[in-house]
Amino acid sequence: MKTNLIVGEGTVLDHWNDAQCLVNMPHTTLEQLAPDGARVVIIAPHPDDEILGSAGLLQQLNAAGHALLLISITDGTASHPGSTDWPPKELGERRVGESVEALRRLGLSLPAVKWVRAGFEDSQVADRETEVSTFIEEHLQPGDVVFATWRKDGHSDHDAVGRASSRAAYALGVPLFEVPIWTWHWAHDNDTRVPWDRARKLCLSAHAVARKRYAAHAFTSQLQTDPSTGLGPILAPLVLERLLQPFEVVFMPEKR
Repeated sequence: MKTNLIVGEGTVLDHWNDAQCLVNMPHTTLEQLAPDGARVVIIAPHPDDEILGSAGLLQQLNAAGHALLLISITDGTASHPGSTDWPPKELGERRVGESVEALRRLGLSLPAVKWVRAGFEDSQVADRETEVSTFIEEHLQPGDVVFATWRKDGHSDHDAVGRASSRAAYALGVPLFEVPIWTWHWAHDNDTRVPWDRARKLCLSAHAVARKRYAAHAFTSQLQTDPSTGLGPILAPLVLERLLQPFEVVFMPEKR
């Protein structure tokens, strides 16, 4: 199923600033999410999702000395459909380079952080979901802790990656934490479509938020209007500000 709930400008930032679901949300800590010594695997549908959803977490993991594996399921080649300024091949190369720069801005570098690019087609992940799950499973190992986009995030690739990651994590018997990204665009306070009972806040320092902002601005292809199509930026200012709060939200693993 290909879902797209990303319509219009979305829920305004002031709504989330006053949202009781966030005010009352229990906190979590790095130690509760990732046991000491565990390898952490972060699975991104497109280059930039690892930063938008988990840049604060990445900084904390790096500081704590965790081994890190990043998996990019696609190279993000479909973000500018019909563009003559950003043809798919050039766009994919650019977005990969942007991810490398964003990681550098967070203080992480390759190959100290292992990064695997799966090469699946952007916007078509749901069509190859079983293969995606197999690919992820092949890169997991016992004892891992996995973070992936929430399976009902509202973007078809995000949703498919969430479902595929869930199956792979279950097969290996490792925990899966789900990260909402586009949820903040379409949801609202206490929205019954969102599993708030599983939601936890990971608090970020002002320095971590500033560094996350700096890293997010490495994705220049997503921050600019495309003159060839007249379309605005993928990461419009409101979209970005919703993701640059002094916390990140994760959904705890489902009970099985």
